[in-house]
Amino acid sequence: MVHITPPAPEVRITLIKKAWEGYDASKKISDIEDISAMVSTNRVFKVTFDDGDMVIAKLSYFGKYEYFKDDHRIIHSLSNNLLYPFENFLSKSLLKNNRVYTYRYRHEGVDAWVVFYNPTRFFERLPRRLDEHHIRSMGHQIGRFHKACARITNVLPKASKTLRTDIFALQQQLEQNGQQFGDAAKVDLLKHHCELFLKNRSKYNVQSFAIIPVFIDWNIGNFSVYPNLELFSRWDYDWFRMSYRVLDFYFLSRVVSDAGDRTVFSYVIDPMMEDRFIMFLEEYHTVNPLMANEIRFLKETYRFFILNYVIRNGKFFFAEEYAKKLQAEAFDIYLPSIERDFNADKIIDTLKLS
Repeated sequence: MVHITPPAPEVRITLIKKAWEGYDASKKISDIEDISAMVSTNRVFKVTFDDGDMVIAKLSYFGKYEYFKDDHRIIHSLSNNLLYPFENFLSKSLLKNNRVYTYRYRHEGVDAWVVFYNPTRFFERLPRRLDEHHIRSMGHQIGRFHKACARITNVLPKASKTLRTDIFALQQQLEQNGQQFGDAAKVDLLKHHCELFLKNRSKYNVQSFAIIPVFIDWNIGNFSVYPNLELFSRWDYDWFRMSYRVLDFYFLSRVVSDAGDRTVFSYVIDPMMEDRFIMFLEEYHTVNPLMANEIRFLKETYRFFILNYVIRNGKFFFAEEYAKKLQAEAFDIYLPSIERDFNADKIIDTLKLS
């Protein structure tokens, strides 16, 4: 089992100061304010300087520093290569010597890293519960955004992690130290779902799916829109990766769901079966056509999300109260619901896919 020592509050401030000194020691910090949402273990700070300037600092100790650095390198390339109307959509990391500046801190069991961003401009937030015109606009906008990302994938740096390597890592943990996830029945359940994922990954011919940048977490607190509902700005890159576009769809189904955005949340599969989500996909499909196997693979992207982000990494990423709740629900609700409650044919028939 990997042991992670979280930085104490006073260490976080020291860490941010050291990170900035490595970037530009001539510019003095006057204040550091924690503005984190407190849902995850990551921390976000507003850093104010003596001259009144301001930047945002992101501190993380979840995952691997190499992945963190690679992700921000890819995001920087993406933000610079996206064409109109998305050329200013992504928040920008600060550069040093023409590279994204990251700082790694390793001391007394703490291994954490920092990246700095320019403050993100935002226009309007979508309402907590969307109306039909919001849903159709979102479908159209995300379809266009995915298309824009796909056009420049060949010029982006290569990524080292894949869905398969993450599932392999979980399988290895289950073999070597399965008790960290619960009793023998729970370990067997997780092994079964890992095997199902890998089997269906081949069955649905994912090799034919394009690999594009995906942000996964599309809750309405992570992006803003113009008054005409076109995408304006996007921030929060906790789960960024290069993968299949359908990996974005579970969270987008939550955005357009009948329940809407909620403070107390669960990760049930139900939003992907709502007519509201199918309406979103209909609009998406008009600008960025979908394949039937991508729809069939939707349940596997959900399975992957639960296995990798909730089970495998949940206690490292989510704040403790959320991690315990979500992991308990994963065994009792999320995983048992996949085969029972997801019906790809309903979506395929509506979209008239063959």
